[in-house]
Amino acid sequence: MAVVVAALLPVFILIVLGVVLKRTLMRLDTQWNGLERLTYFVLFPMLLIQTLVKADLSKVPVAGVGGALLLSALAMSLLCLALRPALSRLDIDGPAFTSIFQGAIRWQTYVALSVSANMFGEVGLALASVAMVAIIPLVNVLSVAVLAHYAAPEKQSARAIVMTVVRNPLIWACAIGLVINVVHLPLPKIWHEVADALGRSSLAIGLLVTGAGLHLEGLLRPSTGAAVGVMFKLVLMPVIALVLAVWFGLSGDSLAIVAICAAVPTSTSAYVLARQMGGDAPLLAQIITLQTILAAITMPIAIALVA
Repeated sequence: MAVVVAALLPVFILIVLGVVLKRTLMRLDTQWNGLERLTYFVLFPMLLIQTLVKADLSKVPVAGVGGALLLSALAMSLLCLALRPALSRLDIDGPAFTSIFQGAIRWQTYVALSVSANMFGEVGLALASVAMVAIIPLVNVLSVAVLAHYAAPEKQSARAIVMTVVRNPLIWACAIGLVINVVHLPLPKIWHEVADALGRSSLAIGLLVTGAGLHLEGLLRPSTGAAVGVMFKLVLMPVIALVLAVWFGLSGDSLAIVAICAAVPTSTSAYVLARQMGGDAPLLAQIITLQTILAAITMPIAIALVA
């Protein structure tokens, strides 16, 4: 447990620092919007490309880790949809349901990659990156589809949903990194120096942006929807993912990586998507904030059980 807490502590310190900076030195939303765009479109994709370029994928259980996380996201999605009638009886309308849905299946990549790297070094970073290849396209398609059906003022076409996924820079980064790795494309030294420098900065800035995006108001009286969203993501999702991982025969570091990726809070980018497509953005902001705070307690427990 001490090793797990030591790996998590720097991550949550950076998130708290982001909260503090948003309320003191950098109060303007435009400052954080610029940092978020820089991280999302440049720094973070470069980290993914470089990590996958250098990874020895022959030594990591790509199918097991990716399969366990992909199927857990799919299982959680089906569970949410199955519980839609029951949730509606709790006065949770369509837009609120989409926020619970996003809160249950999406994951905070900055936290997952940071903790994986802190605990297992380059191997952990490579495994977590492989997990992203499996899960990012799926959760984006499912999130957009559910928002389009239950919340969007105007129904989205299948083409619009596909284009939303295709434009995701993280998916392209994963694809580029994997292709370069598989074909063994030689890259010049200057590429590695620039890519390493950009990649190193991405996680720290990403965690600061995560902290700045938290909404602390209303946390003392969480709504029913927020409580459901927290339970689904921080309790049910890790249980489902770990059961599947054991079924796939994973153990040791690989099993711990699955625990890390499944136990992280929801991505703050889900809030942006909710605002764009008519979801209950205030509820999702509350879910994300509660998950991020409570994950400081639940993540060490989930990881320590298998590490």
